Amino acid sequence: MPFRKPPLSARLMRATWRGLPAKRYDVGWEPGLAVPGADGSALLTDHYFPRAEGDFPTLLVRSPYGRGLPWSPMYGLLFAEQGFHVVLQSCRGTGGSGGAFHLWHNEAADGLVTVAWLREQPWFDGRLGTVGPSYLGYVQWALALDPPPELKAMVVQVGLHDPYALFHTGGGALRLENALVVGLGMTHQHRGMAPFARAALRLRRHLRAVTMAEPLSGGAYASVLDGEVAWLDDVLAHPDADDPYWDGASMAPSERHRVPTNLITGWHDALADQALEQYARLRRAGCETSLLVGPWTHASALQQGWPEVFTESLAWLRAHMCADPSGLRPTAVRVHIGGEHMGGDHMWRDLTDWPPPTGEPTTWYPTADGHLTRQPPTDSAPLTTFHYDPADPTPAVGGPLLSPGAGPRDNRALEARTDVVTFTGPPLTEPLDILGPVTARPAVSTDTGHADVFTRLCDVDPEGRSINVCDGLGTLNASPGATSHLTVPMSATAHRFAPGHRVRWQISAGAHPRYARNPGTGAPPADATTFVPVRLTLHADSALNLPDSANSPPPVAD
Repeated sequence: MPFRKPPLSARLMRATWRGLPAKRYDVGWEPGLAVPGADGSALLTDHYFPRAEGDFPTLLVRSPYGRGLPWSPMYGLLFAEQGFHVVLQSCRGTGGSGGAFHLWHNEAADGLVTVAWLREQPWFDGRLGTVGPSYLGYVQWALALDPPPELKAMVVQVGLHDPYALFHTGGGALRLENALVVGLGMTHQHRGMAPFARAALRLRRHLRAVTMAEPLSGGAYASVLDGEVAWLDDVLAHPDADDPYWDGASMAPSERHRVPTNLITGWHDALADQALEQYARLRRAGCETSLLVGPWTHASALQQGWPEVFTESLAWLRAHMCADPSGLRPTAVRVHIGGEHMGGDHMWRDLTDWPPPTGEPTTWYPTADGHLTRQPPTDSAPLTTFHYDPADPTPAVGGPLLSPGAGPRDNRALEARTDVVTFTGPPLTEPLDILGPVTARPAVSTDTGHADVFTRLCDVDPEGRSINVCDGLGTLNASPGATSHLTVPMSATAHRFAPGHRVRWQISAGAHPRYARNPGTGAPPADATTFVPVRLTLHADSALNLPDSANSPPPVAD
């Protein structure tokens, strides 16, 4: 087979990685192949392959972010070195491919016609797998809706299946920063790293102006994204999950899914909830699956976490495409335990399932003096009142973001604000392990009837540092003065509170610009032009529910 060496940029990046499995083959490269898409337009495709005789399985990687860095070394070069043909393709309307890009309409059809093209290639031996992160995971779920018979394995890394949940909460709050970062990536990343870097810097410089625009819809972002983006306008204009606009957007695995699937995410990944939902769906379907959750954000899983992510992915693909299960973990689930440990921060726990079996949740209650106690309240009296001013919105600090700044952060400056309240438990006398979903049930009333309630679990060390563990946001729409008992999912976690540390419950009315400002009027956040301050009252019958993990297996040092 004629070949060229992989691009120099890919080889240079490859040389920087440490801790990866040893290379098995030299690699050849066929760039710029034109694969007919479902609409007849050319889908530009690069082919990486082992320079050796024999049959090798094929990996399909479809991306809207271009075929250059970092995808060419991470997927094209590295997996070809391990004995795979790798077909790296630009999605319709991106990276030189023909047609127009749409956030979800074309991926299933274009994936299937690409597989039909593969069947005609002399080097394709009938063994097909898929791999990739984020939207590169979404295109895998799209192909799996009607999986071709050749599809033997999938590896979905920090992957998406539900675009609505990427941009909105179930209560209709707008995940504003996600929308802007995804718009930036889809618009600029396939044009090359330099244009993408310039656009990212421009967005950072003008982030406050864009996110404080009134209204957010109507192209407020256009100055930082070089023009309006049709699909992004549509996303902002449709905050209701039941709107027909979202029909067909979710590619959630169905009960018929049978392709062995490996799932990888991080506790601070913006798509962690989607990965955990994917795992639960696959388990209910009886599909062979495994789950790895590391101490990562959406980006760091593919950076600092890449040695673990690549090794895990390679082991799964070899097991199900090459009949080599030697690299598989002995259990279906492996999770990283956050927090400060005697053995350092590399603590992992192997589990047979997620979440692990637990007893009834442990409930903590706030008190009027700012404490957090296990003693239930005797009434529903008001505990504290705080204000939310949309002209000076409560800022986002760390957490599961797509942008830089994600992950665990010291919350002390945030908690010193008058629009943030905290309730803190006593110093622990023994370790407290939390493994599973965390939920809050704040009892809240407001003077306008409309507000968001942001609730966060923090780990406070003996020096007073308050580090975020997990969080969530609920939306209140009620009569002014009426008390509502919101149920706020706060994602899930695997975390150890060390002796001497304290459990803290942090509550505010927003986290901007992670979430768009609640206007306080009931208007959709993207359309609001009138914003009013809100006074919120928290009542004594509020509760924080933590999973009881007393009977879970002990952690193992890595």
